[in-house]
Amino acid sequence: MITIKTASDIEKLKEGGKRLSDILSRLEKLVAPGVEVVFLNDEAQRMVEEYGDESAFLNYTPDGASRPYPSSLCVSINDEIVHGISNEKQKIIKEGDIVSLDMGLTHQGLILDSARSVIAGKGNKQSEILLRATNEALWEGIYAAVGRSRVGDIGFAVQRVAKKYNVSVAEDLAGHGVGYEVHEDPYVPNKGKKGTGEQLLPGMVIAIEPMFCLGKGAIKPDSDGYTYKTVDGKRSAHFEHTILITDGEPVVLTE
Repeated sequence: MITIKTASDIEKLKEGGKRLSDILSRLEKLVAPGVEVVFLNDEAQRMVEEYGDESAFLNYTPDGASRPYPSSLCVSINDEIVHGISNEKQKIIKEGDIVSLDMGLTHQGLILDSARSVIAGKGNKQSEILLRATNEALWEGIYAAVGRSRVGDIGFAVQRVAKKYNVSVAEDLAGHGVGYEVHEDPYVPNKGKKGTGEQLLPGMVIAIEPMFCLGKGAIKPDSDGYTYKTVDGKRSAHFEHTILITDGEPVVLTE
């Protein structure tokens, strides 16, 4: 069910968005060759507790999952597109890795969701182009999310950027409503036709999250039950913001 947030909810979401943005900015600076992924997870949890908030992902069980999610922070590397578990297997970041950081924060009962991808050390040109394309697609999707438009307008804008850079949209992965729950309606596609899908009404809060790949975009689940990878082993990137729909231009809550 699509929900409309109250004025009180929106104030809480604005504050939570600032906190999540700060945490991700600090985590991004910690990404470097030789860093263990579990260190990033532990730092994320420490920062959340420092703020007096909660991780929205830790112990969250989405529909169809066989167990709760075990990490506070999703860390996905290279061919891992999304939902990488950061505290079960030893993973050490290498020079040139694409590292995607995805985190949910619960502030006073309201949930924010945001992600960004960075290159550890020095990356190659392809990786740099992939990150540029994915981040640009996020902003084009945001610009398309004006009041009374439709989710298909967002998908169209995102897909157009993928074509511009000759990269692929990760199949079957998309954005979503957020706020009262980690995942709410509406489904926010990364492909679409203008003027189709659910209408964006003032007070709706959604997460737009393009996920692009250097290969064909086909995905497969990992044996851990959460991580999605590219079938062809090609690299991927992920950027995400939570936004508030208004009568005009959206408000980016996690900028």
